[in-house]
Amino acid sequence: MLIIQENTLSEQAPCPYLPDRDMRYEYFFATAVGGTELESLLSTGWRKFGYYYFRPSCEGCRLCTPVRIPVEKFTPSKSQRRTLRKNADMRVEFRELVFSEEIFSIYREHSYTRFGQDSDLDEFLFSFYQQSCPALQSEYYIDNILHGVGFLDISSSGISTVYYFYRNHLSKRGPGIFSILKEIEFTRSMGLPYYYLGYYVPGCSRMEYKATFNPLEAYSWDDALWKNYADL
Repeated sequence: MLIIQENTLSEQAPCPYLPDRDMRYEYFFATAVGGTELESLLSTGWRKFGYYYFRPSCEGCRLCTPVRIPVEKFTPSKSQRRTLRKNADMRVEFRELVFSEEIFSIYREHSYTRFGQDSDLDEFLFSFYQQSCPALQSEYYIDNILHGVGFLDISSSGISTVYYFYRNHLSKRGPGIFSILKEIEFTRSMGLPYYYLGYYVPGCSRMEYKATFNPLEAYSWDDALWKNYADL
């Protein structure tokens, strides 16, 4: 691992997940992060975009809970199986990181439709195409037309989902759930034990879908151990 900037604490800012709370991150910048090094980071609650590695360091709050799925134990729920059937016409490919204007166009549409945000190309490239660790992108096709793209990091013990976006007309298909299910399948096919799903924040409605994947393991900030989420 090559450290570009040592650990730093961000300024406090309004929490994007829960009202009337502030957030603060511990972060550093690095490149040439190997698979074993990435696993060490993921397994202790770190996330990343490009060269930017971060984890929450909020005063008086530890609700941002890292979660992962032990893929060999995972079985889709009835609802998740319906999502798979609904998207049976979708072809999924996993490949090396390759930028295209079409991918950025889908990202712009997704960001504007879902969040009302304009997209900056330089920021997009920094977040997803400045590769600092082993990584892949996933591409979702219907009739050979690209409809969604995801970004994944690959550690020595698992795959970590970074981001997924899609054309707006797919919304009724449950595209986010579908992408997770396909990425879990891919993790299993790679012979890796864990699929890292990012942070789960109790009380945040946007995060509730993560609790529908079982079994779900959660990282305890207090004793630095992974446990069954139901036991926390």
